[in-house]
Amino acid sequence: MQGRSPDQESVGSGTKRSSVSSGSRPRSQKEFFYKFVESDGLTAKLVDWFESLTEKCALKREAFDVPFELIDLQKFDYALEGISFQQMIRMPNAVHASTSDALEATAYLAIEDFLHASVKGLWEAFWSQDEPMPFSVACLYNSNLKFYQAEKAIASGRLGSLSATGILLNNPRHPHGKWDHVLELALLRSDIRGLTVGSDRRPSPSVLGDALFYALRMLLARSLSGLSFFPDPSMVFVLLVDSQYGGVVKVEGDVNKLNFDVNNVYECAAEWVKNHSRISVSPIDRIWNKLGNANWGDIGALQVLFATFHCIMQYAGMPKHSIEDLAADHSSRLQTRRVERQLGENNVNGNGLFRYQQRSVSPEIVEVQEDSVKVNSREPMKLEAGSMLWLEDSDWQKGYQIKEVISTGELTYYIASYVEDPGKNLFLYVGSHPSQLEPAWEDMNLWYQVQRQTKVMTIMKQKGLSSKYLPELSASGRIIHPGQCQRPSSGGNCDHPWCGTPILVTSPVGETVAEMVHTGQFGSDEAIKCCHDCLSALSAAASSGIRHGDIRPENVICVKSGARHPYFVLIGWGHAILEDRDRSAMNLHFSSTYALQEGKLCSASDAESLVYMLYYSCGGVFPELDSVEGALQWRETSWSRRLIQQKLGDISTVLKAFADYVDSLCGTPYPMDYDIWLRRLRRNIHQEDHGKEIDATG
Repeated sequence: MQGRSPDQESVGSGTKRSSVSSGSRPRSQKEFFYKFVESDGLTAKLVDWFESLTEKCALKREAFDVPFELIDLQKFDYALEGISFQQMIRMPNAVHASTSDALEATAYLAIEDFLHASVKGLWEAFWSQDEPMPFSVACLYNSNLKFYQAEKAIASGRLGSLSATGILLNNPRHPHGKWDHVLELALLRSDIRGLTVGSDRRPSPSVLGDALFYALRMLLARSLSGLSFFPDPSMVFVLLVDSQYGGVVKVEGDVNKLNFDVNNVYECAAEWVKNHSRISVSPIDRIWNKLGNANWGDIGALQVLFATFHCIMQYAGMPKHSIEDLAADHSSRLQTRRVERQLGENNVNGNGLFRYQQRSVSPEIVEVQEDSVKVNSREPMKLEAGSMLWLEDSDWQKGYQIKEVISTGELTYYIASYVEDPGKNLFLYVGSHPSQLEPAWEDMNLWYQVQRQTKVMTIMKQKGLSSKYLPELSASGRIIHPGQCQRPSSGGNCDHPWCGTPILVTSPVGETVAEMVHTGQFGSDEAIKCCHDCLSALSAAASSGIRHGDIRPENVICVKSGARHPYFVLIGWGHAILEDRDRSAMNLHFSSTYALQEGKLCSASDAESLVYMLYYSCGGVFPELDSVEGALQWRETSWSRRLIQQKLGDISTVLKAFADYVDSLCGTPYPMDYDIWLRRLRRNIHQEDHGKEIDATG
């Protein structure tokens, strides 16, 4: 577990003052917390703000962002394939239609059991099957803001004043819970679905006001707490549920920016919500079926589980088994299913999707028109050397001829040439069809390689980023398929399986560092030049607030054609970090320590990944890494014993010094000093006519 023991004193659960010493914390902040006890008070101060949001929705603009991207939920879904969740107490159907206390009591017991099943299943799958789960579930009694087990609260006549159910950190010394021990709260309200507003199925102002009150109270408690939070205490999740539906509210913000006026508590809280918080709200989706069983694999339960996963991570740190680790098993499970069903190899394509072919016998020979031929929607696109491909780029149509097919084992891409300039080679990437709502794991990698990388490179182009060490966006658009396109005038795609398939074309073309290492072409001169050129690319991108997030030998190429001196280009920008909520790629061998621990990048993360890549490319050996915990242990051991510096020191003293610099910077908020290292590396580059070629990019 991260941080201090839960037995240490922390902020109290009720309105009674805690005995914790305030230290340097302002007394008014603690007094503010103890006066902030009524959700209606905050909701009343937000009425005008809620009305402005309603007007925003009427103009067909989203009032809030969603807390999770669909691609992340799909990846999480794959990770949960082998995990069993079981809710023992069924959710009674349509509680809101009855005033029966028995039904309401059962609903609280059911949501308590649902949360217990959720947190237990996630803990055992991602963190530990051997260690006991350090969390418990209890209901919040609104009169004193303390937590009680649902059965005890109901038996003691407190049912009418129950307002929420929470997942809490276990602490035997505080059986009624502490507010800074609360991981997550679920608000059980009647008819959440019926109270939604707008076409995007967002909760009503009254329900959202309750969620914001409890979210802010959790944030205040954490700011006063002596516990440590991972990665920080400024993000909380609140669940909204009824007997069938549910959603997620995510609230982020620095409560130190709140005006702690103890005589005007709710007005100050409302101003903080309006001006200093970031609120994300999911659509309200079905969680329980009519029998009261949770639909664990559907989007409603999935987004609730994903929120709970993030809450556990705040207290327990990064999981031993990452989402990527578990999701990667999808392909093997798919193959096992194929073996079970005794399916032949000739009916499956490279993405694990089956082709259905129907044959019929006719006594007559029939002439078939080309446009009437229907290609099965699951038929894969097969491109070979010599194939022609046409791309619709804005108002232009461009033709490309495939020259070479490159397969890395994970993905396939192509070297092609523009028909009007056949002498210039280009990288051409073909994405997955947008109609595949449940893509295979390989297609998710394609999405990052094509759609996400197109977005990143377009932003780079718009910001005027220019460096010969960065790839250039040559073209992007949709494939033009054979036959007549029946695309509707309103947009979308026709029935042809290739219609709408995204294409990305970039330049320049070169040999990857992985290939150079394999063929023994990566020596000391190449290592120094590679370090310099990659740092130049990172420096240029960092000037516009963009970080790479996925540096590895497959994402660096050496360009030799058309250049007086070979140079390296940093490619593969699909996982680039554009804003704080973006997550970097997780690679056990090349991701930075901070990325593995926090799921984010610090200022030196890309440089640290570059050091690991150079270490490997210069003959360094990685152990067998099969978990995040093992990868972190290897990093700690290697840096503490200076194994990485020693290996790079065998190549060059400047690379050893650079590794020392990166080691001192890792995990700190201090920015990289690119300029000084570019100058030092440039002085150590050995090439003919040294000094005559001007490098304007640094």
